[in-house]
Amino acid sequence: MRFPLALALVSAVLAVFPFAASCKSSSGSSSSPDGGTHYARMTPDPQYLKPGESRTFAIEYTAQVKDIPAGSKKLRLWAPVPLDSPVQTIRDLQFAGQQPRIGTEQKFGNKIAYWEIDNPGTTVETKYGFTCTRREQVTDLAAMAQDGKESDAVPAAFLGNDKLTFVDARIQKMAGEITAGKATSLEKSRAIYDYVLGHMKYDKSGTGWGRGDTNHACDVGQGNCTDFHALFMSLARASGIPAGFEIGLYLPYERGKQEPPGGYHCWSFFRVPGKTWVPVDASEADRFPDRSVYFFGAHTANRVTMAVGRDLVLEPPQQGEPLNYLLNPYAEVDGKPATTAKTWSYRDL
Repeated sequence: MRFPLALALVSAVLAVFPFAASCKSSSGSSSSPDGGTHYARMTPDPQYLKPGESRTFAIEYTAQVKDIPAGSKKLRLWAPVPLDSPVQTIRDLQFAGQQPRIGTEQKFGNKIAYWEIDNPGTTVETKYGFTCTRREQVTDLAAMAQDGKESDAVPAAFLGNDKLTFVDARIQKMAGEITAGKATSLEKSRAIYDYVLGHMKYDKSGTGWGRGDTNHACDVGQGNCTDFHALFMSLARASGIPAGFEIGLYLPYERGKQEPPGGYHCWSFFRVPGKTWVPVDASEADRFPDRSVYFFGAHTANRVTMAVGRDLVLEPPQQGEPLNYLLNPYAEVDGKPATTAKTWSYRDL
C-alpha cells in the first residue's frame, strides 16, 4: 500500500524513537506474535467454525494530536495495530514517514505503535495502512449444546470486573433470574442475549452512552455497542460464563459501497467451557432485528479487530489511568493526556 508522507508536525522538530429480572435501578488462549507468552485473547477454535464468506479490504488509519500547548517538551503517542487471528489476516502493514516502535500490551497481547516526539508543535499527524482479509465467523451452535471440561486457564481472565463493566449484587440477582432453569453455557448465554435485546435500544441520544457502562445500560436501557455488550458481559460473568470485548472498524455490509465510515464498532464473545469462544453482536441484532438469530453465534466479515479488552495499560505504559478501550490514538504531552482524534478510510479489494 502506498500513500504520501503523513507524519507532519506544525512548527516542530520531529524525533521518533523506535523501541423477571429488571434493570430498573434498586438504589482460547492465544500466543504472542513471537509464539511465546500467552495472552488473554478470545481465539476461536477452527474445528467449531462453519464455512462462511470472506472479505478483503484496504484500510488507512490517521492518528491526530491536536491543541498541543506551546513550549511542550515531549509528546508520547500510541495507536492500535491489528493482529492476525483464525478469522483475520493482516498484510502490507506500512507506516508513513518515521517508523514507530511496535510493542505488545501485556494482558491481552494487543499490538501498539508508539512514538516519542521531542519539542512538538501544535499538531501531530501520523498515518498507516494495511490490508485485511476477514472471514465470517459462524459457530456450529449444535456442537455447543453441552459444556466440556475447561482445561484452558485463559478464560478465567474474562470473569473478573472491569472498571465500568462489572458484577454487583444487582447484576447477580438479575443473572440468576434471567438464567433460571437453564443448564448449559449456551442456554444461559442465549437467555442473557434475549434479555439484553428486550431491555436495550440502539439510541445515542442523551449523555453517558458509549463508555460500556453496566449501570448506564441497566438504568437507561439505551446506548451504542459498548453499552449493549457491557450488559451482556456483566450478566454472563455473573452466571459464571467468561465473556469479553473486542473493538474495531466496521465497513458497510454492501461490498464496494462508499459512505462516510463510522467511528468504531465493538462486539462480544462468551466461552463454552472446553470448546471455544462464541461470538455475539447484540447491538447489530437490535439494529437489524431480522438478523437477531444470526448474531447469536456469528460475526459478519465487514469488520477488523483493532484491540481486545478494557482497562488497558499500554506498551510502554502511559502515565495516565488505564484506557477504557483502545481504538482512537492516545497521547500524553509532558505526562498529561492530550487531545486526539482519528480518521480512517477503506477500499474493498
